[in-house]
Amino acid sequence: MEKPHFRAALLHPRYWPTWLLFAFWYLVAQLPYRWQLALGRGLGRLMLRLASRRRTIAERNLALCFPELSEEERAELLLRNFDSNGIALMETGMAWFRSSQWLRKRFTIEGLEHLRQPQERGQGVVLMAMHFTTLEIGAAFMAMCHKVDGMYRPHKNPVYDYMQRKGRERHGEDSEVYQRKDVRGMLRALKRGRSVWYAPDQDYGISHGVFAPLFGQPAATVTATSRFARLGRAQVVPYMVTRLEGGAGYRVVVYPPIKEIPSGDELRDAVLVNQFIEARLRENPSQYMWVHRRFKTRPEGAPDVYGEARKRKRRRKKRR
Repeated sequence: MEKPHFRAALLHPRYWPTWLLFAFWYLVAQLPYRWQLALGRGLGRLMLRLASRRRTIAERNLALCFPELSEEERAELLLRNFDSNGIALMETGMAWFRSSQWLRKRFTIEGLEHLRQPQERGQGVVLMAMHFTTLEIGAAFMAMCHKVDGMYRPHKNPVYDYMQRKGRERHGEDSEVYQRKDVRGMLRALKRGRSVWYAPDQDYGISHGVFAPLFGQPAATVTATSRFARLGRAQVVPYMVTRLEGGAGYRVVVYPPIKEIPSGDELRDAVLVNQFIEARLRENPSQYMWVHRRFKTRPEGAPDVYGEARKRKRRRKKRR
């Protein structure tokens, strides 16, 4: 896709509230780092009280994935998770509005050789991300260390779409962006030896996936990871970004390639992907986006695990 360009139509009065939102977001992003963390935690506590549907989804996910924890332990984990969700909004502002120099002071990176070695051989890399709350700022960190092409889903609001793309692409030199449906573009990039960011850990239905276990639950898992690796002749290299305690910054870890992918068996590859993701979630459960309905697609005859959250959504639609 071509780089985002400003258009006069974005100044239409209907978009003024969005511009005001971004002006406020920009100002908040200029605050000292620890202040932003504190604001983020406060916002997370507010979300915990007001976002009842998302709270219900997160509670159900934690109950399914960590049945060994007591109710009190899961309640504490839920609280820390919403703190993390609030901080993620502050980190998005940091990623989009702070300078690369400011950001570079706040992270360390390990394992960058796992990205560089395949590309020295002319081999592409599927850079496997996961939906931790550090996703946005982590993508900025990676873009500053390595040329990474990204996946992109347009936003309905054109001003938000413009600012989102500008924010995401500002730290990466010579990076390209592909719409999520542009599979051919991604494959061409991989065959050219480029690194392409991809996150396979959300429920996109079963039409392009398989049920693979995650925390002992059947999870609809996209098979695109192994298909990209096979058709693009690429390696699958995971990475993870952890927010450190006490405002100490971030630790970025690039892991060795999952060499078993592609195995020729898409179910086996999906199992390997979920096993890796589950291991990372067990290491750092409080910073994952548990507010997403990871288990919304169910095998035939299996009960809906988010029934109460669905009822609340339907009630809100009826009021409208």
